[in-house]
Amino acid sequence: MPLKGKQARYLRSLAHHLKPVVLIGNGGITQAVERKVDIELENHELIKVKVLQGAPLSAKAAAPLLEERLGAQVAQIIGRTVVLYRPREEDPEIVLP
Repeated sequence: MPLKGKQARYLRSLAHHLKPVVLIGNGGITQAVERKVDIELENHELIKVKVLQGAPLSAKAAAPLLEERLGAQVAQIIGRTVVLYRPREEDPEIVLP
């Protein structure tokens, strides 16, 4: 289910102070990148992913791929940074409004 406007704004406010925890480089979205994003989403629920300048795809192209492959939701795409959200299976920490 896509995020509603109020939910996306709430997640953006939570993500404002976060630093990118995953970098997408020359190899694009590899299995290792997918695994790392999956682990970080399970640990933190809300993360930033940075697409480096040498990457073969843009942040706008990477966001829907990550969203589809990992069952996450894109809260924001700004420049080369994507904010992803996925609630934990058990005991989610972030409660959406």
